[in-house]
Amino acid sequence: VQVVESGGGLVQPGGSLTLSCAASGFTFSNNAMSWYRQAPGKERELVAGISRAGGSINYADSVKGRFTFSRDNAKNIVYLQMNSLKPEDTAVYYCYTTNQWAGYWGQGTQVTVSS
Repeated sequence: VQVVESGGGLVQPGGSLTLSCAASGFTFSNNAMSWYRQAPGKERELVAGISRAGGSINYADSVKGRFTFSRDNAKNIVYLQMNSLKPEDTAVYYCYTTNQWAGYWGQGTQVTVSS
């Protein structure tokens, strides 16, 4: 099982970024997927989760209305569209999935929101 994030970078407040997470080594459509983030000096927190078919999505209150989580089961990819970014969104963003044996994290992608 492997999940690989991409798309992070430096963006000004109010800007947008789209993160991607490419998955391999498992039947992608059988797994719920999640995005987490960890800011310096803080615990890792759940940003958003999406069900196997994408019909159910939940967001942390801090990102509701600004972030959109989606998945493409034909391409084995999930996306996190982030709009109206704020400095407090600065963090390393991680893709995560689980099966009956373990949880699997990507290496993370850095998002920095700064002027």
